[in-house]
Amino acid sequence: MNTAQRANILVSVDIEGVAGVFHPEQTRAGNGEYERARRWMTEEANAVIRGALAAGATAVKANDSHGGFRNLLPDLLHPQARMVLGKPRVLGMMGGVDQEVDAVMLVGYHSRAQGRGILAHTTNSFAFARVWLGGQEMGEAGLYGALAGGYGVPVIFGSGDDAFVEENRPLFPHAVFAETKKAYGANSGDTLSPAQSCALLEVRAKEAVAKWLAQPSAMPSLVLPGPLRCRLQAQSVALADLFSQLPILERMDNVTVEFDAPTAEYAVRVLNSLSAMSAMLR
Repeated sequence: MNTAQRANILVSVDIEGVAGVFHPEQTRAGNGEYERARRWMTEEANAVIRGALAAGATAVKANDSHGGFRNLLPDLLHPQARMVLGKPRVLGMMGGVDQEVDAVMLVGYHSRAQGRGILAHTTNSFAFARVWLGGQEMGEAGLYGALAGGYGVPVIFGSGDDAFVEENRPLFPHAVFAETKKAYGANSGDTLSPAQSCALLEVRAKEAVAKWLAQPSAMPSLVLPGPLRCRLQAQSVALADLFSQLPILERMDNVTVEFDAPTAEYAVRVLNSLSAMSAMLR
């Protein structure tokens, strides 16, 4: 990549790490609390997009990465950005990373399942209690950061609560982080206002892209060489029973299954398939 000629950014946007979001109701469609939260989500995406463009990004694509992947408000999104919406999609929260993307920015992300952060979970809170990849416990940021790494694309920015930042800084030590709130518990904490959060995100996003453009080699991608062993602890015995129907999985104990993955992308795609399977037990 010649950064003087091209700097295409993929902005993956979740909602649980957005300032002001604390309760599951704010993340689920069909109520006024969610409608407000999705607007805050869109505004935080716009703040990061503005910062990236101000630092020299040549193109920005926003990937809606929460729930049904149709939360961002298209009519309010920054006019210079494109969008990735809807599901199912093969690369999930990193959809579009395979299309001439040079760097990834994570917005509104959260701590992993069993983490101490606000609304912490990994991919599917009903189905998955804990996930390990290559011997390391990971949440969505780690899993999808490794997927992006398979395409040679680095994670250069992340925003969310303090638990998210603390958990993921070791995985992405080169990245610029922005803390939108502090977790007191799963559904409580201390948050910036939406306006304060957007102001911070714009500044930090600009810093991240400028840092990456100045020296791309100093911000390497997260590469986990395969083959990788993926371990999944299900939320119940019934779910482990269900997951074990997939022939590539090995039952380890009452609630734990494992499988071998040639790449991080393969592991993520299997996990997303298991997540979809779990719906039959709801």
